[in-house]
Amino acid sequence: MQTIVVTGGAGFLGSHLCDLLIQKGEKVICVDNLFTGNKNNIKHLIGHENFVFINHNIIEPLSLENYMIDQIYNLACPASPIHYQVNSVRTIKANTIGVINMLGMAKKHKARILQASTSEVYGDPLEHPQTESYRGNVNTIGPRACYDEGKRVAETLFFDYHRQHALQIRIARIFNTYGPRMAEHDGRVVSNFIMQALRGDPITIYGDGKQTRSFCYVDDLLDGLYKLMNHESFKGPVNVGNPEEYTMIELAEKIIKMTGSKSKLTFETLPIDDPMQRRPDITLAKKELGWEPKVKVDDGLKKTIEYFKGVL
Repeated sequence: MQTIVVTGGAGFLGSHLCDLLIQKGEKVICVDNLFTGNKNNIKHLIGHENFVFINHNIIEPLSLENYMIDQIYNLACPASPIHYQVNSVRTIKANTIGVINMLGMAKKHKARILQASTSEVYGDPLEHPQTESYRGNVNTIGPRACYDEGKRVAETLFFDYHRQHALQIRIARIFNTYGPRMAEHDGRVVSNFIMQALRGDPITIYGDGKQTRSFCYVDDLLDGLYKLMNHESFKGPVNVGNPEEYTMIELAEKIIKMTGSKSKLTFETLPIDDPMQRRPDITLAKKELGWEPKVKVDDGLKKTIEYFKGVL
């Protein structure tokens, strides 16, 4: 049994990761300040002998001296524009001060640490699909920079700690992920479209709807993170996402059909710096991790729609 810290463990991805690790017989310390996380996501784990929940913001120092930590998954950071722009300074702090705190913990415990980075490090990409060698096209002073640049700095910090302190690091660049436990009002396109379709409201498309995204089901994503964390030598960064690409109009029409909704499309102005194309090249993940997504988008959307029906 290993002792594993999951920061952001009450969030969408983090709570599913806690489930996976508990199923594998590990001891899990879930750290979350519940800003975007939800205790309902982990209520079934509360009281489990191998699960500990700590309400804490990683911007503040955290001492876990009573434990011997083997691994740390650092997922703590608001991940949707609505949430990370609410307090952009705190978002930057989570990706700098918070990351330094977690790296310090990993150094102290000689633990392996994984950073949940993001496809947003590529910005509005001029290369398509995006490979890990692409250095990105990011606006350093735009409203999304608190997240985009924050995650880029986090990657820098990870590699500097690796070079300076021989820390065992892993970096995953996560592309759009969806599934049960997504926050209802997080502003992400899948949750937005499903909730609007189920309510029969107009489905909001930003811009002309021809911008593209790629959608990876949560189970596939976690399989990739787990394989990366437990690889003996490969550090990354590595893209973890589904290379199937959809325009926003295609996704909206698919969800309308699957929900049997009578919703119509409505078009609004595209937000500043919103990327026009986003699709991962997963050649490296296939080669180094033996990983690729298995869940078809229609199957994943069906499960996600059922979840949101329950929310309603």
